[in-house]
Amino acid sequence: MPSTFGKDLVARFAAARPLFPGLAFSAVIAMAAAFVAAAHGGPVMLFALLLGMAFNHLAAERGLALGLAFASRSVLRLGVALLGARITASQIVALGPGTLAGVAAAVLLTIGFGILVARVFGLGARFGTLTAGAVAICGASAAAAIAAVLPRRPGHERDTAFTILGVTTLSTVAMVAYPLLARGLGLDDTEAGVFLGATIHDVAQVVGAGFSISAEAGKAATIVKLLRVAMLVPVVLAIALVVRRSAPGDASEGQARPPLLPGFLVGFLAIVGLNSLGLVPPPVQDALGDASRWCIVTSIAALGVKTSLKSLAEVGRRAVLLMVAETGFIGAAGLLLVHVS
Repeated sequence: MPSTFGKDLVARFAAARPLFPGLAFSAVIAMAAAFVAAAHGGPVMLFALLLGMAFNHLAAERGLALGLAFASRSVLRLGVALLGARITASQIVALGPGTLAGVAAAVLLTIGFGILVARVFGLGARFGTLTAGAVAICGASAAAAIAAVLPRRPGHERDTAFTILGVTTLSTVAMVAYPLLARGLGLDDTEAGVFLGATIHDVAQVVGAGFSISAEAGKAATIVKLLRVAMLVPVVLAIALVVRRSAPGDASEGQARPPLLPGFLVGFLAIVGLNSLGLVPPPVQDALGDASRWCIVTSIAALGVKTSLKSLAEVGRRAVLLMVAETGFIGAAGLLLVHVS
């Protein structure tokens, strides 16, 4: 038995060995992005994408290609699953039914708005789903999770990279502008926190904007934002179900029929459940949260390597206008939520 186990372990290691160069390369870019973000400020996801794109000329290297593909898909899904360590059911219930319903409505309406406008602009429902889902839920993480269940067609990675670039840039602008807007509108700390948590795209920017006002605003913003992160599960599941229904049409293109429930969503739900039951100690929560962040940054670095600046330029101005419109829509929805709740 031990010898059989040893041979199996050696075989698995040998099979995984071709992945190591691309994985290591992606991890180095992720660490460089983290260093730049810590030294100069700014969103680490954006730096990871841009630094990765600087090495696009290496994407076709045989020694890197397998690892880059693995990092941009499998490592990404692991990172999304580990996002569940940030959320408990009690945090969400504490918001109250009015805020719960309002935030959920804002997320769903933003996605519907994005799909509609994308069709009007001739960009297609899939692109609208990707960009609006990123804007409505949790920025780059949501873009990566939604991209993982959408059919892989020509331009798929380009559109994903564009969405991450756009949503991170807009989120950074919102992090600076929205606290000033909240003060200008005379919102108190709790109202300002709800507004920021309901409208800014990325978690890190929400936290930064909220605590720039006060500790109370920061706490409210973070909890509301976690509710939007929790919406990732039903939204991605709904998208996966729609894709699965259309799978027979995609089968002719050589694509496998997708699973009913993606494995990374099962992992996300399992971790949320364990966390809600108090079975995940705080140090483990922190470790899982850090691991999630590193997995997602590494996967975005790999995506950047596989994406050229020229291909991003092909997306066009209509796509930029679409993401700005989606950001404006959820911003207006957030203000409405504050005034009716």
